[in-house]
Amino acid sequence: MTIGLTHTGIEEKHQNYIKWLTGNDDIEIIQLSEQDNNRNTRKNYDALILSGGVDIHPKFYKSKKINYSHSPKKFNEKRDEFEMALFRLAQKTNKPVLGICRGFQLINCIYNGTLKQDIGAEQNKIHKAEIINHIQKDKAHGLDIEQGTILQDIVQAGRLVVNSAHHQTIDKPGEGLKVNCQSDDGLIEGFERKHPNGSPFLLAVQWHPERMYKFNLEGSPVSKAIRDRFIEEVKKSITKK
Repeated sequence: MTIGLTHTGIEEKHQNYIKWLTGNDDIEIIQLSEQDNNRNTRKNYDALILSGGVDIHPKFYKSKKINYSHSPKKFNEKRDEFEMALFRLAQKTNKPVLGICRGFQLINCIYNGTLKQDIGAEQNKIHKAEIINHIQKDKAHGLDIEQGTILQDIVQAGRLVVNSAHHQTIDKPGEGLKVNCQSDDGLIEGFERKHPNGSPFLLAVQWHPERMYKFNLEGSPVSKAIRDRFIEEVKKSITKK
């Protein structure tokens, strides 16, 4: 099994994804990066994960406002375009996709959804990571999960706790996407397809399941069960080929 994983831009964070995904399983991870420009060099990876990272350029969700609270010093439009092309290729070739944080937001933009450029001072106290002694510290908050969704089937719970490290989130959900969970203060934290039958598996979340081990929550369903279900979906997809 081979999984294509986009590079976050920070090697330490990239390694968190690799450790989370591989575990003790025989899984090969292919690093996908706009710097390597390797979208077409390995089309035969079996699934795609769109990772976290820098804010998406506002033009991709039809906003002209470039300078906003906590906006990055520099956007990476080449990464945006590269990963959008990766996602479209994955859909064309029926590959399962998991979006995490930035990946969650990017997929929403691809389906013509919009983003809140900054969730504001009060909600950032709950959601935005802090830098303490040059080390990023995630926040944590409760999550309500919609009954009857794929996510609920995966985690087998209606309420759980997740980590948090974002200052943006979805405003308007993209076309054909179904919100499957929200934070206590009403922010959209995950989505899946409204009509999944006949389409490749798609799940996207705002939190970081790959580094919940930092809270000693690597066994939580919103980390382990999501990983396990994604691997299961990849295996099923391979069998269908």
